[in-house]
Amino acid sequence: MKQNYLLALFSAFLLWLAWPPIPFTSLILLVGLVPVLLAVENIINSDYKQKGKLVFRTAFLCFVIWNTACIYWVINSLMAVMPTWMALFVAIIPFGLGSLLMAIAFWLYYRLRRITTKFLSYAGLICFWIGYEYLHQTWDLAFPWMNLGNGFAQSHYLVQWYEYTGVYGGTYWVLMSNILVFETYLAFKAKDTQKRKYMLASRSIAHAVLPVLLSLLIYFNYNEKSNPANIVVVQPNIDPYEKYGSLNTSKQIERMIRLSDSLGQSNTEYFIWPETAISQKTDEAAIRTESNFIRIQSFLSKYKNGNLLSGIESFTLYDTQKTTTARFDGSQRLYFDVFNAAVLIENSPKVQFYHKSKLVPGVEQTPFSNTMSFLKPAFEAFGGSAGSYGKQDEPSVFYSQSGIGAAPVICYESIWGEYVADYVKKDAQFIAIITNDGWWGNTSGKDQHLQYAKLRAIETRRWVARSANTGISAFINQRGDITQQTKWWVPAALKADINLNDELTFYVKHGDYIALVGSVGSGLFGVFLLVGVFRRKKRHLKV
Repeated sequence: MKQNYLLALFSAFLLWLAWPPIPFTSLILLVGLVPVLLAVENIINSDYKQKGKLVFRTAFLCFVIWNTACIYWVINSLMAVMPTWMALFVAIIPFGLGSLLMAIAFWLYYRLRRITTKFLSYAGLICFWIGYEYLHQTWDLAFPWMNLGNGFAQSHYLVQWYEYTGVYGGTYWVLMSNILVFETYLAFKAKDTQKRKYMLASRSIAHAVLPVLLSLLIYFNYNEKSNPANIVVVQPNIDPYEKYGSLNTSKQIERMIRLSDSLGQSNTEYFIWPETAISQKTDEAAIRTESNFIRIQSFLSKYKNGNLLSGIESFTLYDTQKTTTARFDGSQRLYFDVFNAAVLIENSPKVQFYHKSKLVPGVEQTPFSNTMSFLKPAFEAFGGSAGSYGKQDEPSVFYSQSGIGAAPVICYESIWGEYVADYVKKDAQFIAIITNDGWWGNTSGKDQHLQYAKLRAIETRRWVARSANTGISAFINQRGDITQQTKWWVPAALKADINLNDELTFYVKHGDYIALVGSVGSGLFGVFLLVGVFRRKKRHLKV
């Protein structure tokens, strides 16, 4: 077994090496799973007892090390908003849960191998894996950061066909390529016929090379239609700990106004400030009387078409408990919801709000709140800073005074391809990502988050204007190229004339159809597996 564990560790190393933000290594993903597949094959062909447990243990070792090595920075953000013991508990979701689901996909593949052909077992593995990824982006414990298709974010020119498939096309590419390379290795090792060896080798090469050639063809022939709009992105570089402590909101706003004015021009359409830029909790119904709002409108008066898209901490009051997240304020005898929100302010009384929908499990929402309501008192101890945010169910588009549609995407939401595509379906002409990655520190997390935004640009063929409190802020064009970016932990502002786009890609129109097919396939293979196990037991009883 020692050799199999070493193979699992080698796979973990290859997958880590291929993952963003390491440059020029993404194609290693196409062979990164081969060692762990070999380890599983060794176990299947061995005389070990309890092979299923060994397969699961080997796969879990691989995936937990890979996941932890890539997203170690998560613990920084958790410890910033909760006690260490709770941070360690919540960290199980990204570090352990994803690894567990990956290992289960491999264990189910092993179970299929016991009752059916290798071909069908490989098909089952692909479906189980895609099914796991889809589950891990749709349930209350969602954390789709490590979906295999995200691994090409650093080398976006290799996956321009994501405008047709989304990241699940990349997941399929990785899984199928690894299976073909693995079968080629087994054929050469077993000294199969020359015809079979070269057939498998040619298929492996074609499966790796043809998507790359297609992508490069799309990349070098893609031309944006000219439809410019002037956008300014602001990076105030406010220490997250000062943001809610020694530096009051009005001073923070003055800093962002100075940075905005440094690049603003008469035709600027949008100024974009980061997540929770307006950190003072604001009553949405009374925002027009707030001093911060009045100051911002004074700033915008210099710009005829100017609009401010900013993050804001807001709340809404209710007479009754209108939502499941609403809490009761005994002093006012009212219910209220707190939101991690975006706001659009213009040169008129009109104000638009968007409430972040994809909330971080355990930090911004209590997972399975109806069945785990006993955890609510623990989260409420943080005064609404964790586990208790309200949300809206679907994306909504902000419209400027001149009618330009912007997708207000808040932080974590930017890793959901289909969710961002839904903004575009609703006529968003560019994507505004607002985030505060300062909690993570100077780690690879901030770089991965930036790189993933490139995939959203490709899937939707929309420019991305990214405002990050401490960095990295950037402009990304419709091909996924970063045209401008700031440095980390410096105050800065960027300006660009971006091209707006009204056309819808195949992916925007059809969403994560590959994930749906994979999930259905996963269910069918699951039923097939249960029937096969039942029949085997029945035969054993007859004997």
